Amino acid sequence: MLAILRVRGAVRVEGLASELRVSGMTVRRDIDALVQEGLVKRVRGGVAAADGTAPSSQLDAAIQRRRLEKLAITELAAEMVEPGMAVGLSAGSTTWYLAKQLVKIPNVTIITNSLAVADLFEEAQDAAEIGTSVVLTGGVRTPGRALVGPVAVRTLAYLHCDLTFLSVHGIHPEAGLTTPNILEAETNRALAASGRRTVVVADHTKWQAVSLTTVIDLDAVDLLVTDDGLTELEANEVRALVPDLRIATLR
Repeated sequence: MLAILRVRGAVRVEGLASELRVSGMTVRRDIDALVQEGLVKRVRGGVAAADGTAPSSQLDAAIQRRRLEKLAITELAAEMVEPGMAVGLSAGSTTWYLAKQLVKIPNVTIITNSLAVADLFEEAQDAAEIGTSVVLTGGVRTPGRALVGPVAVRTLAYLHCDLTFLSVHGIHPEAGLTTPNILEAETNRALAASGRRTVVVADHTKWQAVSLTTVIDLDAVDLLVTDDGLTELEANEVRALVPDLRIATLR
């Protein structure tokens, strides 16, 4: 919805329901949630961005979705990272929130294909002072400010991470981790392969969602960190497929 508003500024509820292939009730419920977060405002018959304009990029829109869930997830995930580690971060909004947590940890090497993550560390005043360094893969830029393609894949083939964190569009028992961008899938596959352990950070709405192409199968995931919006039944389904499930509680 936020991505659509970025392009159009305002849209009618019926149009959103048709374009997103959901019910009008679902659209209105999501609008209520976004209004509470101050991201949109109601207009006659529809919805508009709160400030009259929409987010400046796909990543900006994603960062604003499920913000509280992503904060809780990444606070929990950051507890896995210790000083001196080499940490891989894929591009994505949840890994962007995780990067904000990792700025505080000394002597960490960040390996990423995300321009936004690299910018975050560059802008952090204390990152250099505590010994944090960033390795950017290079590659072809996507609308979400990810670097993908053969250059990124080749770079990652020579790098080794203690932990790799992946942000994904969907998690499905059969399709595995999925993304709409084929080149991004290839790059994230290489990033996962570079890590001793692969950790997925994703809010509960990603479970059972399927996008265009598979990144890796679920049996290649070591740990999933999500939020308590996941039902007990869904959590049990995840535990049957992923060795370690950690659930962050929203404050």
